[in-house]
Amino acid sequence: MPVDLTKDTLQSTIDDNDIVVLDFWAPWCGPCKGFAPVFEKVAAENPDVAFAKINTEEEQELGQMFQIRSIPTLMIFRENIIVFSQPGAMPEAALTEIIGKVKELDMDEVRKQVAEQEKANA
Repeated sequence: MPVDLTKDTLQSTIDDNDIVVLDFWAPWCGPCKGFAPVFEKVAAENPDVAFAKINTEEEQELGQMFQIRSIPTLMIFRENIIVFSQPGAMPEAALTEIIGKVKELDMDEVRKQVAEQEKANA
């Protein structure tokens, strides 16, 4: 079952879990309400993955920190690295497929790419 995150619990959740799927949402957002059952169903099917929701009305600081421009926005961390970020609700099959791909990532390769990008931007 997805947990509600705040700025106080975000970092420990990311640090303590291999994969964390974040759903940025707001109570007034129709597409967010439509996506919630999909998010909860896929969470139930992936007990090895941490699923969390961030209410952008209550946690505006987190919305700004992650530069959330539209909601819902889905963001996935693996080993403390953002490996997926996309605005908009998605169908169950697409979310399941993305989580499968995140689980298959070669994180040594991802860290190498991140290091190369940081070097290029320095």
